[in-house]
Amino acid sequence: MSNSTTSTTQTDPRTAKGSLAAFKGLLPFLRPYRRQFGLAAIALVFAAGATLAIPYAFKLMIDQGFSPAAGQGSVDNVNDTFLGLFAVASVLAVATAARFYTVSWLGERVTADIRSAVYAHVVTQSPEFFETTQSGEVLSRITTDTTLIQAVVGTSISVALRNTLLFLGGMVMLFVTNPKLSSIILGMLVLVVVPIVMFGRRVRSLSRASQDRIADASAMAGEILNAMPTVQSFTHEQIESARFGKSVEGAFATAMKRIRARSLLTLIAILLVFGSIVFVLWLGAHAVLEGSTTGGELGQFILYASIVAGSVGALSEVMGEAQRAAGATERLLELLSVKSPIQNPAMPMALPARAANGAALALNDVTFSYPSRPETAALEHLSLHIKPGETVAVVGPSGAGKTTLFQLFLRFYDPQSGSITLDGVDIRQLDLHTLRDAIGIVPQDTIIFSANAMENIRYGRANATDAEVMAAAKMAAAHEFIERLPEGYKSFLGERGVRLSGGQRQRIAIARALLKNPPLLLLDEATSALDAESERLVQSALEAAMVGRTTVIIAHRLATVQRADRIIVMEDGKIVETGTHASLVSLGGIYANLAALQFHNVHVMH
Repeated sequence: MSNSTTSTTQTDPRTAKGSLAAFKGLLPFLRPYRRQFGLAAIALVFAAGATLAIPYAFKLMIDQGFSPAAGQGSVDNVNDTFLGLFAVASVLAVATAARFYTVSWLGERVTADIRSAVYAHVVTQSPEFFETTQSGEVLSRITTDTTLIQAVVGTSISVALRNTLLFLGGMVMLFVTNPKLSSIILGMLVLVVVPIVMFGRRVRSLSRASQDRIADASAMAGEILNAMPTVQSFTHEQIESARFGKSVEGAFATAMKRIRARSLLTLIAILLVFGSIVFVLWLGAHAVLEGSTTGGELGQFILYASIVAGSVGALSEVMGEAQRAAGATERLLELLSVKSPIQNPAMPMALPARAANGAALALNDVTFSYPSRPETAALEHLSLHIKPGETVAVVGPSGAGKTTLFQLFLRFYDPQSGSITLDGVDIRQLDLHTLRDAIGIVPQDTIIFSANAMENIRYGRANATDAEVMAAAKMAAAHEFIERLPEGYKSFLGERGVRLSGGQRQRIAIARALLKNPPLLLLDEATSALDAESERLVQSALEAAMVGRTTVIIAHRLATVQRADRIIVMEDGKIVETGTHASLVSLGGIYANLAALQFHNVHVMH
């Protein structure tokens, strides 16, 4: 994955040129709601039209109601004018309410769609993505950035369109009212646009940087909160608080730069706009004194000029919001544009019908390096053939490549050379769900979700019945301790399973894998967190579970692998010894040394 997915303090100069070009990426999310946008546009037109009718009504009131020539009819004219004004206000109220409801609905709906799309895209990424992107930053983009987009879709677009209509309609009516004064004010407004555009680009750059700093702080907080026992055991609470505080202060400093730039933009826009209008109105006042225009026309001109000025001020404010949301949009589109290197084949193959004794698994001259460490081979020219129903144990020192094997079996990564086959089919030709549905895994680091025991085990097979869940729990020696929980299988296990011991979490994971009932079972230190009694129970359960399926076991504790059909000894990404426990001990190599150390220590402890 490119570094574009990680936070950066700089904005790409290519994207900085087209300030609002990033919003084009939102079009796929907006298109399904063309009808709602149409209704909002109709409401906008009516609201803008009603607003633009008000100054004309005032002109009629002044010229026909207060003019000496109106005579006795002045009262009737004033009454009619105010009745007309109330009718206009009624239209304005209904249209504004309709606009608010429609665009607010659009903002919520589009934001929900974006959040769902980004999350659905992220969960399909390979582990390579998460090697370079912190989960806290992803959450920041899904929450904070989408909130900014919600403000644009649900408010800013509506405000921008409304004020654009008011600006254009107001300019037309200004020229209808007094072409000479309008020409002067238009020329002066052109001069206002230049600083707004210049500062707008600066605001956008700072907005992107501000969002990046917020994401950094969120990522740090997420990482620390997930490691609180470690933080507290090393008494690093104050250190981590200070580190987070420094990150927050950095985000605050960047945000203040953005706020100062926006404040300056607003100051310049309002000062120039209203300064221009005051000058033009001064000219208009002299025109009334000279008799070249009426008081009603000047009043109408003043109101239209106020509408134009207010719309320009509102547009400058909206532009600042849009600049900020443009940065957020870029960050979300970056996530959506990331392509996982692990893709389903265009025409997936099907697995052949297998016998009842598990799956055949083979590695053929596989060489693999992790993307984050391309210069170091985790596996090098490794070949291994496992027969259906065979139990193979993989042992060796840390860093030998044992866990890497499991990640390749599950196709979290693809090898740089060589191939891996399941039942004779290259796993790159299989649909990812087909491949992974055929594999059950008990990882070394057990993941327990914030749900009850029943749902945690049912994660192995979503459509399993309660009875099937309980049967799997009994096989994994988990049924008894679950039954002793306050609410049994309905007991909430806490975030990351904090209410369970390490051994209990491990047995939940084993039950989950057994419920899945796959032809290929991967056990990564499956009994590492168990006490002697639990290990004995789980070991017998696993031995029963291995019947009728292929099993690959990673273990540092050699007592758990002695009954394997074959033991593979790995070192530096290569297979260095193969055989049974007895044959490898008699060989006197690496395995024999490991066995001597472990069993000697066990003998000493006894």
